[in-house]
Amino acid sequence: MTKPRIDHDRLFKELLSTFFEEFLLLFFPDVYEHIDVRHLSFLSEELFTDVTAGEKHRVDLLVETKMKGEEGLIIVHVEHQSYAQQTFPERMFLYFSRLFQKYRRRIVPIAIFSYDESRDEPSSWRIQFPFLTVLDFRYLTVELRKLPWRAYIRHDNPVAAALISKMGYNKEEKVEVKKEFLRMLVRLELDEAKQRLLFGFFETYLLLSAEEEAKLRNEVSQMETKEAKQVMELIISYEQRGMEKGIEKGIEQGIKQGMKQGRQQGIEEGKLEVVKRMLAKGYDVDTIHELTGLPAEKIEQLKK
Repeated sequence: MTKPRIDHDRLFKELLSTFFEEFLLLFFPDVYEHIDVRHLSFLSEELFTDVTAGEKHRVDLLVETKMKGEEGLIIVHVEHQSYAQQTFPERMFLYFSRLFQKYRRRIVPIAIFSYDESRDEPSSWRIQFPFLTVLDFRYLTVELRKLPWRAYIRHDNPVAAALISKMGYNKEEKVEVKKEFLRMLVRLELDEAKQRLLFGFFETYLLLSAEEEAKLRNEVSQMETKEAKQVMELIISYEQRGMEKGIEKGIEQGIKQGMKQGRQQGIEEGKLEVVKRMLAKGYDVDTIHELTGLPAEKIEQLKK
């Protein structure tokens, strides 16, 4: 069975357009200091055709803003790259030149590299001769896999919370990374929509196995009482949403299969699937009963 394709560009665009100010503050504080964040306007997507390669490229994020103390507008161009590409610096220059041709404004180009391997990405593209440097184009970069995730967990920054899922951790640290992510979410106190965006982004890139989830719950239970309660409530609330999705899926399947009592059977099948997953993750019978409404005796049967 093939894995569903991840729309990396969409995920990064949603994250950065929602938390653009926080993104600059986290990675480029010098840029943040000079930009007037009261004037932020997201421009429509630009689609460029590479005639030579026969490909079309869509610019990821364009933000129109102002420099502090200046009247003229500038543009911040953020380009996300999810795979290694030797010609990327040239492509960044082509984007820059075409954007400048259209808008005739100063542009700050930024590239985010999110692929899993760690490599040294260039931050410039040159055209030069022994006797003359014709062009020296430079852009800002963020290479996520090279960043130490522990250095970012004390930032009360939603972008840091989401992006530690793509930073430099090893397999043995996955449980700890998610635990720290949940602690960050608790501290941030975001509204439900933003919290859901961060949770969805994080779990797209760092998904724990049932055994790892059980280990996570055990580690959370050993935390300081108040914080442990808040983190556990967060875990349970997202398990509950997962349960509701499972029930909806069961209803859909039941209706599609034309079952006489498709809806009711779909609900029951959805609940059973969710209960099995919750048991695998280490939930106790009382908690599962409270969340699903399934009789404790039935849950005990499923444990066997």
